[in-house]
Amino acid sequence: MPRVAAGRAAVEPSSVEQRARHIRILDAAEELATEKDLDRVQMHEVAKRAGVAIGTLYRYFPSKIHLFVGVMAHQVDRMSEGIARRPRGKADAAERVFDVLVRANRSLLSKPALAKAMIQSSNAANAAVVTDVARIDATFRDVLLAAAGVDRPTADDLAVVRLLLQVWFGILQSSLNGRISMPDAEADLRLACTLLLRGVSPGGHASG
Repeated sequence: MPRVAAGRAAVEPSSVEQRARHIRILDAAEELATEKDLDRVQMHEVAKRAGVAIGTLYRYFPSKIHLFVGVMAHQVDRMSEGIARRPRGKADAAERVFDVLVRANRSLLSKPALAKAMIQSSNAANAAVVTDVARIDATFRDVLLAAAGVDRPTADDLAVVRLLLQVWFGILQSSLNGRISMPDAEADLRLACTLLLRGVSPGGHASG
């Protein structure tokens, strides 16, 4: 498992050109992690495929953990944008949240090596050092609250969403490790949504 670089802060891109390089790096890392395990992905390979200097890569991503947490944050952002464009529908809150999580599950499991790289890196990252971790958590939280129709979340609502995300990550990791089948994973995910989101009403919050 790669380690987080100490004493080096990641730089956020500010110009159009910097953002374009930043995206090229993320895309290159995503491609390489689809082709091979995380341990075999080398930073110089990522820089070469992205067409940037190795110093540029390390300026934005001081370690491989920073890089693949960044890849995950980028994917979560894209997922959030896609969900925001879809109508809420008439299903209950549990069914809508289940739909979001099962789509995310299937998308990640379609590229298992990449999913393992992102999850390994996310699990190893310290949120105080790798700031994209907090962004991932916040985006997922907002996506699930929106799917549930909760516009004014209480502390209990936020705790329920945190718990649900922890359950989902556990189910996802068990699926990636071959410990649970896809049908069982989705059945467990549906049950978790049903139990945890019981009593949620659109526009409000969980009634307990």
